[in-house]
Amino acid sequence: MREDRQDLEVLLWRPGRDATQGYGFLITILIPLPGDAQTTPRMPLSDVIAAALAKNPEIIAAQNRYDAARQRPAQERSLPDPMVSAGYNANGNPLPGAGLGTEPTANIGFTVSQEVPYPGKRDLRGSIAAREADAEFQQIEAARLNVTARVKQAYYRLAYAHAVTDVLTRNRELLETLLKVSEGRYAVGQAAQQDVIKAQTQLSILELQLERVRREGATREGELNALMNRPVTTPIGQPDELQLTAFDSSLDGLIATANEHAPMLRRDQIMIERSQFALDAARREYKPDFAVTGGYFYMGAMRPMYEVRFDVRVPLQRARRAAALAEQLSTVDAVRNAYESSRLNLQERLQEEFQMASLSVRLARVYRETVLPQARLALESSMASYQTGAVDFLSVLTNFGTVLDYEMTYFDELRSYHTAVSRLEELTGTSIVH
Repeated sequence: MREDRQDLEVLLWRPGRDATQGYGFLITILIPLPGDAQTTPRMPLSDVIAAALAKNPEIIAAQNRYDAARQRPAQERSLPDPMVSAGYNANGNPLPGAGLGTEPTANIGFTVSQEVPYPGKRDLRGSIAAREADAEFQQIEAARLNVTARVKQAYYRLAYAHAVTDVLTRNRELLETLLKVSEGRYAVGQAAQQDVIKAQTQLSILELQLERVRREGATREGELNALMNRPVTTPIGQPDELQLTAFDSSLDGLIATANEHAPMLRRDQIMIERSQFALDAARREYKPDFAVTGGYFYMGAMRPMYEVRFDVRVPLQRARRAAALAEQLSTVDAVRNAYESSRLNLQERLQEEFQMASLSVRLARVYRETVLPQARLALESSMASYQTGAVDFLSVLTNFGTVLDYEMTYFDELRSYHTAVSRLEELTGTSIVH
């Protein structure tokens, strides 16, 4: 097909031919010709997400923090380590065994002491640590959602770069043909030199746009490789094409879903529970702790001596405990207000992204179904009129630029729509568009 196209272009500009011949061909190349299909292997979005979730260091670090936090509840619920003491009492001199068997106060022995906190204290500390571990688990979910959203946004931007590259390449071919038209007509005195200059200028602008889009694609490939924990120069296949999908979610439904599933809100709720346990633990500090001690003492020729003692740690430092209790009361209020602040901030962000997604999907549909078909018809009409001399070349070139701008805007709205949806999915913790 490409060889056939080149032959047609040559025939179109053979010197001495009527410059009005061949313009029907210009219209046909607005549609991609068969045989131009992409040969680059595709990289589905699901494969990129799976690789990122498996290897991204942010998620792995969050998992490590959660694994560490899971070990704390068992530590907090454990009794304090017992204390073993060994020693002697001597009479007459400080050497061990002095007076042993003859003096009733001389002995060699050991004691074992075990502190026992007031009932319920250890369970409360364990519950506090368990809630902290649950909060760390929500951090894993938040990291997974964040990485997934970033992968999708980079992927959609890469797909946009590929789509716009195709648009610019296709329209560059059309513009090159238009340039040959203007050059041919100028050569036989049927067109002004400014027609040639305008076409050459537009072609240079297209080349600059192509270079910018290619650099954008390379940047997005590097971003995806970084998210997948791969070298940034690793080749990435062709992304799936951007699709215009139905967006039927309501703002109220998204807010309700976020209130139930958003990891950051669930984490704040868990921290409220944790603060309540901490408050109960501060109140329990007004209760005494205990210690049990048992000992054995060797008396030589005399009968051995035994010791059993029960100790009580009296909570007399009321001012310190009152300050600790006041601290926890303030902490409870703080985490509740933090939850409310997070909830309101989440609603604000949801509204912003919802409006962006709703607007972009409506604009993309209007461009695809109305604006682009009309612009293409206007271009075809101007080209047909140019054949008969009813319009000048500048009108054709203006309509060409309009079609190009509308095509690029269509894909820009598609990209904005998909990136907004990906952020909504991160905020709500659920999938929105399937």
